[in-house]
Amino acid sequence: MTRYRLTPLAQSLPATVPFVGPDTHERQVGRAFVARIGANENVFGPSPKAVQAMAETEHWMYGDAESYELRRALAAQHDTTMDHIIVGEGIDGLLGYLVRLFVGQGDAVVTSDGAYPTFNYHVAGYGGTIHKVPYRDDHEDPSALFAKAAELDAKLVYLANPDNPMGTWHSGATLARAMEDLPAGSLLVLDEAYVECAPKGTELPLPKDDPRVIRMRTFSKAYGLAGARVGYAIAAPELITAFHKVRNHFGMNRAAQAGALAALQDQDWLARTLDQITRSRSRIGQIAADNGLTALPSAANFVAVDCGKDGVFAKAVLDGLVARGIFVRMPFAPPQNRCIRISCGTDAQLDALAAALPGAIEDAKNT
Repeated sequence: MTRYRLTPLAQSLPATVPFVGPDTHERQVGRAFVARIGANENVFGPSPKAVQAMAETEHWMYGDAESYELRRALAAQHDTTMDHIIVGEGIDGLLGYLVRLFVGQGDAVVTSDGAYPTFNYHVAGYGGTIHKVPYRDDHEDPSALFAKAAELDAKLVYLANPDNPMGTWHSGATLARAMEDLPAGSLLVLDEAYVECAPKGTELPLPKDDPRVIRMRTFSKAYGLAGARVGYAIAAPELITAFHKVRNHFGMNRAAQAGALAALQDQDWLARTLDQITRSRSRIGQIAADNGLTALPSAANFVAVDCGKDGVFAKAVLDGLVARGIFVRMPFAPPQNRCIRISCGTDAQLDALAAALPGAIEDAKNT
């Protein structure tokens, strides 16, 4: 073969990914980060019971293609039945399957400008057309999202609650009321990756089989299993059944399933982790204030810190931190890109942040 016969769609797409990972950054600069607090990983780690379960897994076997035990436990956790639950390779993998089910060439989808970009990546990969609305007061704007969906007859509407990258959130009751204006032909893709970190009342108070919404959850954040890639979705059985038409049936490895099941069963460890996240958010806010910056209220395992100027200045602060071995990220679109996004960290990592931030700000002022 002298020429690869890619589809016209594949030929038209750039060979890029939504994020450049911290490992790639470390290879590029030739050293490890002092504080890896930019990818919203849970640095406090998973339950020791989850680690043990993964270590003791018999890796010679394929994973259970139905993730039966994990789905059964999740159904009990959410007071529903197994036919409302699908398990997949992180929320990212589930978003890919969902887009494959719904989006064809030219189909409209709606998201917020600057929201989690992996959804957009999948939409582009299946030929859909992305339409965006701006944030309002650093929050995703459900009313604007649903109005745009009605205007375009959009198949999917993506909304994260709590939001990434801003950490802001709506109450579940607020979203439920807003959904009264969700068009009949549109499905709300509700990304709840950080909901365990959020205040009580953030979860959507609607039946698990409400056909208007699919809720995405993960073990990557509060449960500390980002490397295992375990996500799940909750939706009406008819929609869950559709996933079985396109998913990779052996995509979930056996160790990941065992680790997630053990993590789910160790709610005491989860409670301790959430306490550490709360204390870390407070410390990040104090570090920001000590340097004349403003931390936005957050219901996630990270904090968006307003650098007080524009995206150019915020990027200069970020670059200064990275140069000092502190890995952080920033929002993707203005005006939210006036902020940098700092993941919750250990005391030692936040000590390093506190030491590096004054110099990074001074460098930014001088650029």
